[in-house]
Amino acid sequence: MVSQSPNRELRRRVFEASTGRGTGSDPDSDTRRVILDLARKRAERARLLGYAHHAAYVAEDGTAATTEAVNEMLGRLAGPAVRNARAEAADLQTALAADEPDAELAPWDWSLYADRVRQQTFAFDESELRPYLELERVITHGVFFAANAIYGLEFAEREDLTGYADGVRVFEVKEADGTALGLFVADYYAREGKRGGAWMHNLVDQSGLLGLPPVVVNNLNITRPAAGEPTLLTWDEVITAFHEFGHALHGLFSQVHYPSLSGTSVPRDFVEYPSQVNEMWAWHPEVLASFARHHSTGERLDAATLDQLRASQAYGEGFATTEYLAAALLDQAWHQIAPEEVPDDVAEVEAFEAAALQRAGVAYPLVPPRYRSTYFNHTFGGGYDAGYYSYIWSEVLDADTVDWFKDEAAENGDGGLNRAAGAAFRAKLLSRGHAQDPLQSYRDLRGRDAVIDPLLKRRGLGE
Repeated sequence: MVSQSPNRELRRRVFEASTGRGTGSDPDSDTRRVILDLARKRAERARLLGYAHHAAYVAEDGTAATTEAVNEMLGRLAGPAVRNARAEAADLQTALAADEPDAELAPWDWSLYADRVRQQTFAFDESELRPYLELERVITHGVFFAANAIYGLEFAEREDLTGYADGVRVFEVKEADGTALGLFVADYYAREGKRGGAWMHNLVDQSGLLGLPPVVVNNLNITRPAAGEPTLLTWDEVITAFHEFGHALHGLFSQVHYPSLSGTSVPRDFVEYPSQVNEMWAWHPEVLASFARHHSTGERLDAATLDQLRASQAYGEGFATTEYLAAALLDQAWHQIAPEEVPDDVAEVEAFEAAALQRAGVAYPLVPPRYRSTYFNHTFGGGYDAGYYSYIWSEVLDADTVDWFKDEAAENGDGGLNRAAGAAFRAKLLSRGHAQDPLQSYRDLRGRDAVIDPLLKRRGLGE
């Protein structure tokens, strides 16, 4: 990656070219007029429908319900996130000075020196993990192992069912008593024509009305190894596998009458929550001991390396949270305005963005938004308009639920692989889909609304 290049001038040029996309330097890719037209038309529609602005129209269909709730949550995170990012920048400036004594840290330096500081601080190189993270073992002895321990599920590969592409595998999922639950389709390898990224989707929605069990698919884009070689993963890919399987569980456990309300057919600001919860099991000592073994020797990943992995994951949350929040707040800024407040001149787009970030308290030049307005596909082309906040809104629910699982583990002394807690999570929340208000399902589980404190603690943003 160019962001890791030792050539600082090259890093600068690539960074500026990247963050300058759509700003008019190339007339053929200038997106500014499209942005203004979309923002104005969305604002006009919201007014016609009786809403103050487009963000209010979107929030009403989410679990947040109001833009005031969204603004309060994002605002509470902004100050601590920027404060932590500034502290991280001080460490990176020291590392940069060792190479170039007179240089001032710039955004194009961040990735290179953050990785360097992480490795120096934790004496840890994530590439050393790969021999211990073989795909088949991660899935069968990790993802499936955790689902069996928590929910009692059994997985049997159906080799008689041919996948829709080479390498696609089908598993029958059964309850602990042998009752059939549904089918799980594993589509893990990249191939020509397959879109990038990772996602879950249903081939068949669970339906009480039609008597249909669910058929759910998990998609990853792992590079297929050479013939005879193992498929070795990064830790991020392991987490992604657990994450997407959390979506799969949401679909498999659905027990509703109408298919349009089943599984993951919930508001956008709720849908990521169950999948984020499922990531916790990748870190569980018993689950890790089951799947993190050397692909050729079977040797377990040593405890010291695991400790370093856990410690290193907390590093850099100031940058990560600030970068995300800047984009989420920018999304809200474009959609919390009336039609007459939308700029007329394309030259005003960057000024609008800068003013919005300044008002929100996240105008920190060393950490620009994850997506600037001119290439913010989520909000201007990807269906997340006024909804990019949903990732961290879901994480508030996730962090609070992880604490609940840990409390249940402490009470039962079982280390957290708690079948009773899994049954409650399944019955009260995962099975309900959108058959009732998802936040009511959450209250049924927790006995109260979610609190933000566990998330602040997780991200090192406590006040």
